[in-house]
Amino acid sequence: MRERLLSRGAAALADYEILEMLLFLGIPRRDTKPLAKELINRFGDLAAVLSAPPDALAVRGGLGADAVSVLGMPREAAARLSLAEDRARPVLNNWDRLLAYFDTALQGAVPGQLRMLLLDNRNRLLSDEPLAGEAEDLPHALAARALFLHATALVLVRVLPPGPLDKALPRKEATLATALGRAIAPLNIVLHDHMLVGGANWISLRQKSLL
Repeated sequence: MRERLLSRGAAALADYEILEMLLFLGIPRRDTKPLAKELINRFGDLAAVLSAPPDALAVRGGLGADAVSVLGMPREAAARLSLAEDRARPVLNNWDRLLAYFDTALQGAVPGQLRMLLLDNRNRLLSDEPLAGEAEDLPHALAARALFLHATALVLVRVLPPGPLDKALPRKEATLATALGRAIAPLNIVLHDHMLVGGANWISLRQKSLL
């Protein structure tokens, strides 16, 4: 089992074998395979064992304090990984978070630039990058990039130049956004909105019913 772990990684191990190796850290000098199988049968599966509260592991599993502590480590590691991921990928699931993100992310952005915020199915930011090229090439470029990142949704952002807003700009941008939305719709990717943002000023084409 150790050789498989070293040569092929943890994915090569069965659930009970992963649990067996963890238990060995808390119960040295004992064959932990029967106990690992018994715990999985008792709790239902590996995930249920690792997510069980300490008292349940002690009472139902008959484990000592050392083994209970070891089995709590994967859950804590997973929580910290999730927290690190959330920090690296901000969640943009409401107006306040989106606008707060723009306050910092668009500082120094090139006026007139079109940007795409690619999101996963929990509205976490996968990537924020410019969308450049000729207008007729943009739908293909956007669709290809979204597929590559496994995005399920996106927000388009046009960085407004300084000065008064061109009154024709929202409808012009709506035409472009509609074309881009059509390009990604067959891929089950949703266009949440197309925003026009300049400093503290912003316009949502979705709110203006232009999308």
